[in-house]
Amino acid sequence: MMNGVLAGVRVLDFGRYIAGPYCATLLGDFGADVIRVEKIEGSEDRYLVPLAETGEGGLFLQMNRNKRSLTLDPMTEEGREIVRKLVATADVVVANLPPPTLKAMGLDYDSLKASKPDIILTTVSAFGAGGPYSHKVGFDGVGQAMSGSAYMSGDESGPRRSFAPWVDFGTALASAFGTLAALMSRRDTGQGQMVEGTLLRTAMTFTNSLLIEQALTQINRVPTANRGQTSAPADILKTADGWIMVQVIGQPLFRRWVKLIGEDHWLSDPRFKDDISRGDHGEIISARMAQWCAARTSAAALAALEEARIPAGPVYMQQEILDDPHVAALGMLRPMAFPGLDGEAPIVESQVKLSATPGGLHARAPMLGEHTETILAELGYGAAAIAALRARGVV
Repeated sequence: MMNGVLAGVRVLDFGRYIAGPYCATLLGDFGADVIRVEKIEGSEDRYLVPLAETGEGGLFLQMNRNKRSLTLDPMTEEGREIVRKLVATADVVVANLPPPTLKAMGLDYDSLKASKPDIILTTVSAFGAGGPYSHKVGFDGVGQAMSGSAYMSGDESGPRRSFAPWVDFGTALASAFGTLAALMSRRDTGQGQMVEGTLLRTAMTFTNSLLIEQALTQINRVPTANRGQTSAPADILKTADGWIMVQVIGQPLFRRWVKLIGEDHWLSDPRFKDDISRGDHGEIISARMAQWCAARTSAAALAALEEARIPAGPVYMQQEILDDPHVAALGMLRPMAFPGLDGEAPIVESQVKLSATPGGLHARAPMLGEHTETILAELGYGAAAIAALRARGVV
């Protein structure tokens, strides 16, 4: 186990897919001992888009690095006893499971406190507790849809969901932040607490400024696809051989853009006097920038934009990201082997860098039940007892 700022903190990860598991992953990156507890046959997220001979997929390899694996049936009495013993050794329990399931598994807050009075329970749900939607299930795309993001990302043909599951990842980040805050509070008070992350709240946080504007002005914005609405040019534009993103915000950058294209009249036209005015007339500015881009290759356009100090970048396909020299220079991707995998999986390093206590990837994702015997032995189970538990299908 790598030493880190969270060394000595034990996390039990009962999460699935992204929001719960990635919260635990972030804690593991910085030294926490994270135990992933899953079904004996393996949980469904382990086998999503399979790549390894044993079925593990890319999402699992990313979400579960720096973790140990324990397989367990917590619906049996012996399984619940193992859960109680595990909880007694833990600091944090992470679970993105419905409240009835938490209760049945003995993972509701009251049950956890009975085993460990200062435990921290971090839960993730689609809608949160207390409202009329609390009983509903949901994934990332539901959050995108109900926050206004999918609508505003679309065009006249209809809404568009982002391919990247940013609601799940955003909820995981917020939940990890909340868990760290709860650990700091416990250090001072000796008390544990519940940390609740919700997909809808996360998604609405990302779209909050749009909601504020709507509440105060009733503007009822309509989608414009890639083109921004509060500044210009801010768009994805076609070059002679590809696509690039250009984003001009603020008067200094707009002046640089005018100088770049060599047309001073844009500065005296009242339609383009400030960001919001330029956003209101963004279609005109995007059309002009589209002409400028179409006459150049992506490399030539990006070089000119860089010389003018205007934010811009290429629209990459997957292989282009893997081949990018800056990504390589900063070591953003860590190649990690996994049994039965044809090659090494490029896992993105920890998102945030600390100068004195850096996190990092120190262990690949675990094979199913790879650490079951070791973890049970740490709880005091002998070899014969573990064999008996296996024979009865408890682990």
